[in-house]
This record gives sequence, structure tokens and C-alpha cells, in this order.
Amino acid sequence: MAALLEVNQLCVEFQTRHGRVRALDDVSFSIAPGEILGLVGESGAGKSLTGAAIVGLLEPSAHLCGGSVVFDGQRIDQLPDASLRHLRGRHIGSIFQDPLTALNPLYTVGAQLVETIRTHLPLSTADATARAVQLLEETGIQGAAARLAQYPHQFSGGMRQRVVIALALAAEPRLLIADEPTTALDVSVQAQVISLLRRLGRQRSLAVLLVTHDMGVIAEACDRVAVMYAGRIVEIGPVREVIHAPAHPYTAGLMGSIPPMTGERERLLQIDGAMPRLGATPGGCAFHPRCPHVMARCRTERPELLPAGASRAACWLHDGEAFR
Repeated sequence: MAALLEVNQLCVEFQTRHGRVRALDDVSFSIAPGEILGLVGESGAGKSLTGAAIVGLLEPSAHLCGGSVVFDGQRIDQLPDASLRHLRGRHIGSIFQDPLTALNPLYTVGAQLVETIRTHLPLSTADATARAVQLLEETGIQGAAARLAQYPHQFSGGMRQRVVIALALAAEPRLLIADEPTTALDVSVQAQVISLLRRLGRQRSLAVLLVTHDMGVIAEACDRVAVMYAGRIVEIGPVREVIHAPAHPYTAGLMGSIPPMTGERERLLQIDGAMPRLGATPGGCAFHPRCPHVMARCRTERPELLPAGASRAACWLHDGEAFR
């Protein structure tokens, strides 16, 4: 199936008082209709920045310094602001990790939904209200018609997140950027939100970029996963392959730090050191100061994504030999 979203060699720089620093470097991936791609990594790896760059919501101090973003065959990273705003509202929806920041506390949930729907779709107030009820019902909110008159503070955290999902889907987008949509929720509500995203993806052929630091969420929700480290994708492939047979030492470290559900392990694995600060990324492979398999080549040459079974990994261990 042809990709709906193609991100090609995307680079983002920040202007600081000490000069320019590169926060995203050569990030490439694609998402097909109906597919959920997970973007996972430590805090500061560049996950949320990638989502913001795709939809043109970078901070004033940041700018695209290379690459392209192609949506449905059209390059969108060079669109005028007005055209990009229309695209964001109509064809690309966004979910943010704190639903309170996405909802206006001064307006009812119904008013916010109806306004969003009427902004992007040619519907009357009555038809938009009916669609708002339908969206709340689709996202699992009971008594949707009555709850249109309620304010965000009258909803629980899980229900507010469902409202945010309904808002993101109001204009029938084809792509959804979901930035840590389950972070502030308890485990049972997380499972409900993940199930909802998967169901909507299947029913609507909705492409989803799911940004998270939780490998459990990735395993449950995604079809493929891209692992980020220091502003670059270091591994990308089918979820099952990446989780059960990680091809990059960083991914292997992430998986080794998760407690097993079966069997016993005396100690959890840990990745020594810390991710480098912006502007202090080491030469060669950025992970080499923390890597248990480091070679001389890793310190001087930066690897591109290389074939590694069903996945691809930016690691010299795959330059002609399998990862062990």
C-alpha cells in the first residue's frame, strides 16, 4: 500500500545564544493508511519534536534545516502558514499528552466540538451537534448528548483524553499525530485508549504516528516501531521483530530494562551513562560512549540504517554480519 506520509531526511536546528544546535538529524520514515507507527525513545531523543516538525508547530527558535515532509503526494513542509493551518485542521489531527492544555476550560465540550466541526466541514449547527454526539459515542463516552453541555473539569482524566481524541477526529483527518496520549492515565484507561486508536485506525484507514516512551504501549498498539536516540532513528521495523530480536544495542538495552512477566531475573539491565546534550553529540555513532559493543569505527564513522533481518538498524554490527 502506498504511504500516506513520507518523512525524508528531516533535520531541525535550534538557534541558541551559543549558536545553532541540531536536534533532529536525517530522520526518515513513512506511514501507510490504517497503520500505526510508534516512535519511542528516552526523554530528549526528539520524538515530540518530530511530530511538531511534521505539522509545522515548531517553536520560534527552531527551524527546518533540511529534508522534506510529503503528505498524500504533496510536499507540505514548504506550504504557506495559512495552507498548513487548513491542512492541520482538516486532514491531520493531533492529540497532546495533557488533555487539559488542549481543551478550553471556559467553554463546554459541546461548544468546542461544534466549533471545530463547523470550521472544517460545511455543516449546520444542528448537524455539527449531531456529529459531536456521534464522535463522543465513538470514543466511548456514555450519555454523550447530555455531556455536551459539561465543561472539561467535569470529566475525569480518561474522559478528557477521549474528548481530545474526538476533537482530533472531528474533521475526519487521514493522519493522526498522537503525542504521549496515555502518559497521564492509569493502566486500565491506557488500555482503553490504545484499543480505541487501533479500532479507529482499522475502521477509518487512519494513519497514526504514536509518540511514546512506553515500550508496553508500543507492543500493544503499533504495527511498526522507530527507535530514536539523540535526534536520529537508530532502528525501525515490525514491532514483534524489534521487541523480541532488537538489532541495535540501544534497543536491546531498552528491552533489557523491562521486568519480565515470566521467569526470574536477578537484576534488570541498565544502559550506562546518559544521552548527550544538544550541541554535545559525539562524533561517529552518537551511542558509542554507552555501547557495550563499541568498535574503533563507531567513534569516527556514523552508520546509516542498515538491513538487519526484518528491521533496519544504524549500527556497524550489521555491516556484513548479523547482530549477536
